[in-house]
Amino acid sequence: MSPVLIAADLAAMAVLVFGLFVPRHHRRDLIVAYLIVNVGVLAVMATLSSMAASVGVGLGLFGVLSIIRLRSEELSQHEVAYYFAALTLGLLAGSASLSVGLVLGLMAGVVATLFVGDHPLVARRSARQQIQLDRAHRDDAGLRAHVEAIVGPGVQSLTVLKTDLVNDTTLVDVRYSAGPVSPRQASAAQDPAAQDPAGARTEAVAR
Repeated sequence: MSPVLIAADLAAMAVLVFGLFVPRHHRRDLIVAYLIVNVGVLAVMATLSSMAASVGVGLGLFGVLSIIRLRSEELSQHEVAYYFAALTLGLLAGSASLSVGLVLGLMAGVVATLFVGDHPLVARRSARQQIQLDRAHRDDAGLRAHVEAIVGPGVQSLTVLKTDLVNDTTLVDVRYSAGPVSPRQASAAQDPAAQDPAGARTEAVAR
């Protein structure tokens, strides 16, 4: 394996994780997951290359790793994108069938794609919550007004998950534009059981 490609892989992962992912998404708990996925794939590909394994084996390895699900926590779409980028960088760096120049170009393309696609100017920051309202809403307008009174006017999508006419409650899944956190929202984040003035209980499910 080329030392140039190993150095390029480590540099690309440093940019990917510490230059893009952490500053933008602040999920430090995923740092070790991305790094070990990348280094693990790189090590396995280096071993396969030394055994004169075919390209099909490497692609099969990529396919197997790509279907791994982390049972402890659901990953958001942007986190999955970084996960696949870490896999791709390790696979490219460990490939012995491609020229060094081509591999370097492809690795730069992966990092550049994430830089542009996940840029705050391109992808507006949003948040998602499941909110249980203390009212069984029957009309969309009243439901949206109730939710906007809780999260603000930047509601992007609103899906009713459950309407309980017996207990007079509505469970909704809401995605909205993330803005400055109000004191009420900060208090609710620290105490998930806290009630807001509208009588709704909120539970954050994604970042």
